[in-house]
Amino acid sequence: MRIVLFFSFCFSFLQAQESKTLYFDFAKDTPNAISLKNFDEWISSNNNIEILKIAGYCDSVDTNLSNKKLALKRIQSVLTLLKSSQCIISDNIVHEVFGEDFEQSKLQAENRKVTFLYKIVNLPIIATESILIETPVEESLVEKIEKERVLLIDKFEKAKVGDKIVIHNIHFQFNSENIIPESESLVEQLLFVMELNPNLEIRVLGHICCNPDPKDTKLSYRRALKIFNYLRDNGIQLRRLAYKGFGSNQPIYPIPENNEEERIANRRVEIEIVKK
Repeated sequence: MRIVLFFSFCFSFLQAQESKTLYFDFAKDTPNAISLKNFDEWISSNNNIEILKIAGYCDSVDTNLSNKKLALKRIQSVLTLLKSSQCIISDNIVHEVFGEDFEQSKLQAENRKVTFLYKIVNLPIIATESILIETPVEESLVEKIEKERVLLIDKFEKAKVGDKIVIHNIHFQFNSENIIPESESLVEQLLFVMELNPNLEIRVLGHICCNPDPKDTKLSYRRALKIFNYLRDNGIQLRRLAYKGFGSNQPIYPIPENNEEERIANRRVEIEIVKK
């Protein structure tokens, strides 16, 4: 931690984060009347709100996939309500979609909800003469994977035909097409995206690092095929899938790379949007 001293007063902004929950009736994707009344009262006394994170939930009735689709609709409904109330939606907002895969309350009505995290912005306060600057803490692999997982739905929602979406942190065992256990949740999330979007057609593109031989594409093909097979084996129609391995022919950084960061960037999986 470093301490930076200032010899004049300056302004900072209040960054306290709070949460708000809206509830839904059974199988409905708009908040119930009580929650809407409560929201109207709340928003009237809460100005300058920025939404940072939003999560949708369902009860345990129906399948997990159907519940996740409903949870996503609930999120979209609440976002529409927030926008119409002049709330700021963060450019980096995080979406979390749960079916019944969370710790459920015994009261089903408490499980049918959307919760959002927000902060109040643009409230200047006088800072003291010294400001503490936290030294950045390096994220663990599990934290990086979880962050990528929750952002994946947004990436596909914003993508256009022809775009290539890089899925960071899908890691494979050394010289193998087997995915490490920590990265399996990302492939599961890709499956969920395909299930949510039945018209979506993709091509899985595999890339490797380090190898200067442009003809050696076997490993990248096997890794792309591994993800292709996972999607196929879990019910995604073959007409919606294709795959290709590029070896090290399309590096982000020149080979040989200068450090592990560049090697990780080159050793990647991309999803090309063929049809939406």
